[in-house]
This record gives sequence, structure tokens and C-alpha cells, in this order.
Amino acid sequence: MQFTRKNKPLNKKTHNKQKTVIQKETVKHQEQNEKKKQVKNDTPSAQSVSKDSRFIHIRKGYISSTHVVGKIFCFFCVSLAILLFLVTKILQQQAQVNTPLPDPFPAFNFASYPVVSNAFIPQVSANGAYVLDITSGVPIFTKNASVRFSPASTTKMMTALTALAYFKPQAILTVQRNYVEGSGLHFYKGEQFHFIDLLYAMFLPSANDAADAIADNYPGGIDAFVKKMDENVTLFGLFDTHFIDPAGLEDDGDYTSPHDLAIIASHVMQNTLLSRIVDTKIKTIFSLQGDVYPIKNLNQLLGYEGVNGVKTGTTDEAGEVLVTSAVQHTHQYILVIMKSNDRFSDTEKLLLLITDNVTYLSIHP
Repeated sequence: MQFTRKNKPLNKKTHNKQKTVIQKETVKHQEQNEKKKQVKNDTPSAQSVSKDSRFIHIRKGYISSTHVVGKIFCFFCVSLAILLFLVTKILQQQAQVNTPLPDPFPAFNFASYPVVSNAFIPQVSANGAYVLDITSGVPIFTKNASVRFSPASTTKMMTALTALAYFKPQAILTVQRNYVEGSGLHFYKGEQFHFIDLLYAMFLPSANDAADAIADNYPGGIDAFVKKMDENVTLFGLFDTHFIDPAGLEDDGDYTSPHDLAIIASHVMQNTLLSRIVDTKIKTIFSLQGDVYPIKNLNQLLGYEGVNGVKTGTTDEAGEVLVTSAVQHTHQYILVIMKSNDRFSDTEKLLLLITDNVTYLSIHP
């Protein structure tokens, strides 16, 4: 016989108790689900973490690159500052050694143009001649103005201009050789002079040993000095002049033109010290050892018709050369005679051309 068990019906109290338990468990389960959702929302995803890491890596790389670029920029700025400092120092040193020479035509008066009233052609024996009005820069008379001739001792004008840019008048220079070819005062090796006295010796009696003594005392010696002479030739804008020695003895290597020689002489006469020296007839110079040298200017025309300089020159190849400065009626002229048979007579003829024979026109721009 089979028996069937029948569930005993629950009373109402028990039924309510079970219902309460089920409700509590349901609420608890819902709370746990809510907490899981909250934790899941608060926890970054793997993709998000990857993006953040990549951003941080890129930012670190950017910061590192910026730091490197900053260092490079700082190094460049410091290097540039050092370079500018060194260049400034070099330029200052060169400025001390290479004192600019004065402009021979500091103020052209373009309103005054020289015109020869009684025009005639001076008959001179010289192969080259040039008459220049310094005030206007206008040539009044020319003969073979751009032809190259040997300058002989008129080379010493450029020697003086070059030396004045480096030596002070009272600088002490030492003679470095016992014998020099050509005209000289027979200085001996080791003898010492003030620079200004060597200038007098070089211009008045045209002493070659004075010219060599000046060049020998220049930094780098005579070779560096002659190179500097040629640099001044370029500075003056001269195209037909070249020097290979300071005295003008080398006829095969030294050359210039009447035009260029007039420009060089203009520079000489614009220098206060040199213009005074070339206008001196007689002078006595002394060595620091006590030797006495009375000297005399070779320019026979000095003081005639306003003549106040400048330089004589003679060699077999050059013939007779004379560069003259003359002042007439407040106007200054440079007269050049090259390769002449009689330089003083030729110069007198050029002086006749300008003496009371030049008028000045007023030109209005």
C-alpha cells in the first residue's frame, strides 16, 4: 500500500515570516549588485589605462625634448656671445694699429670750379705731369696722367703715411742695418732715433737709411710694412701704383702715375705733422746716443710762389721726379713732374700756369 504525504498547510504567521526572509535576501542581493556596479564604474578599464599611460609617456618625451632644445639654444647663445666678444676685440686691436688715414678731400666745394683764364699748354720736358686743385679735386693740367713711371724717392710719401698709422712721433726706433744703398745719413746698426726725427731725415735729404729704419721697426719687419703700403694704395682707390720697398730704390718693381702721385701728396698735405715737415728748409736731428745730424731740404723751390712742399726723387730709371704743393689765393695745388730732364724748371712752368691765371666759377646744383 502506498502512502502519499501531504504537506501540512502553513499557518499565516509562518507564511509571513518566510516572506520577510525572502524580502531581506532580495534587498541584500540588490545591494550587493549595486556595490559591484559601483566598483566596476570606479575601476578604470584596460583601454583607459593604456590611453593614460601613452599620454604620460608622450608628455614625458615632450618635456625631455624641450629640455634638450633649451640646452642647445643656451649653448648657441653663449657661443654667439663669445664669438661677438672675440670679433670686437680683434677689431679694436686692428683699429689701434690701422688708424684710418684722413681724407685728402674732406670737404669738396662743388660751387667753386677752377678754370684757367689764359689757357696755354706748358712745354715741359717731363714725360708725365699733373696739376690738381685740392679744394675741388679738379685737374687743371695733365700729361700722361695714367701712365706708369718709377716714383724714385717720392715713394717715401707713402712710407710716411703708412708709418704714421702705427708709430707715435716720440716713439723710439732702432736702426737695424749698417749700410743702405743710395742717399743716406750713414746711420749705424743699433743707433736709436725718435720717429719724428726719422721723418725729417726721410723727407728733407731723402735718407734711404731713415726709410729702412722705419720699415724695419714695423711689426713683421720690412716685408709686412711694404704689404701695408700696398693696402693703403687700395684704400686710396689708386689703380696705377705698386710698391716693393719703402725707399723707392726698386725701379723694376715700384711704379705709380702722375694722377696717383698727386692723390698721395694730397694725403700728405692734409696731415698736420707731415705738412709742417715738408715745409722745413733746414733741421738738426739727434740720435739717442748723442750723434748730431744737420740736414737740408733738397727742394729748391720751397718758399717760391707759395711752394710749401712736398718731395723730390731721382734714379736712373725714374729720371728727375718732383711733387710740389703750392698755396695761392687761399687755394692749394699739387703739381707732379715725372721722368723729367729738369724737374725744377718744369715745375716753374706749371706754377706759371696757375699763378694769377685760375678763376673759380660758381656752380649751383
